[in-house]
Amino acid sequence: MNSTVKDELLKRLLGANGEPVSGQEIADEHGLSRTAIWKYVKELEKEGYEIGTIRKKGYILIASPDRVNAANVQQHLTTKDFGRNIRYFETCTSTQTIAHEEAQKGVANGTVIISEEQTAGRGRMARPWNSKSGKGIWMSVISRPSLTPQQAPQMTLVAAVAVTRAIEELTDIEPTIKWPNDILVDGKKVTGILTELQADPDQVKAIILGIGMNVNQELVEFPEELHDIATSLQILAGKPIDRAQLIAKILGFLELYTSMYEKHGFSPIKLLWEGYSNATGKRIRAVMLNETLEGTALGISDEGVLELRLDDGSIRGIYSADIEVSN
Repeated sequence: MNSTVKDELLKRLLGANGEPVSGQEIADEHGLSRTAIWKYVKELEKEGYEIGTIRKKGYILIASPDRVNAANVQQHLTTKDFGRNIRYFETCTSTQTIAHEEAQKGVANGTVIISEEQTAGRGRMARPWNSKSGKGIWMSVISRPSLTPQQAPQMTLVAAVAVTRAIEELTDIEPTIKWPNDILVDGKKVTGILTELQADPDQVKAIILGIGMNVNQELVEFPEELHDIATSLQILAGKPIDRAQLIAKILGFLELYTSMYEKHGFSPIKLLWEGYSNATGKRIRAVMLNETLEGTALGISDEGVLELRLDDGSIRGIYSADIEVSN
């Protein structure tokens, strides 16, 4: 089966707003028979799309399954680049691994790798990430900003602001950001962000932003040991969330804030980030590889470093640590 024709058919159905789509027109455009188009319709029905037929007028979309394929996501996009090229998988080991391979091939800025399920998802410090099929957002975004390698780590914070804004805009939920890469609600994790780099000594070639988000899981779907530390947007909102629409929102804000960072530096992003921080002004414990520090979080520097005032009044920059915020 030609997936390009099937994708085009699905895009037409999604964009028709209940109006009939002519199978004959699509057949003529691609040099195919009406029977071939009918077979694509049957393929879409197997994937969960409910499609009706109006005699002499064409096909209409009655209902769509909750899937995060290109057609479902792109119908909501407002971006110039981000999300305009999407590679979609039913299952994969890790979208981050595939994104690195695609970036090496020179794919376009804003290319997105999305999977319904990951069998070997990973977070920061190579920690495993549970990526249940059809329940969350498991994606990697390939960004090619005009930045130096020294500016690349701040892209984690850019992405955190973008994800937080998207959740805020689509739901009534009020997330906070835990430095450096987690999005929390009521102290429980809903999203992790992993930033990886492909670069020459003086130039960024690609930044791979991995975003893992718990969207439509129910509490019983989390292992018991995670009940106190993880949650999902559905649990918080009390209703399922449209994953495709949320992805489009994330990509919109990610493109906006990446451009802002390129043009105006980190200062405007820093202000946005600190407004969402769960730690600024609070006492925290920073657990690092070789030492543990306690003090008051002052915010972040223009390099994205967490600034901590210790009890003796001195200020330390924290580059990498697990943070515990005192209540």
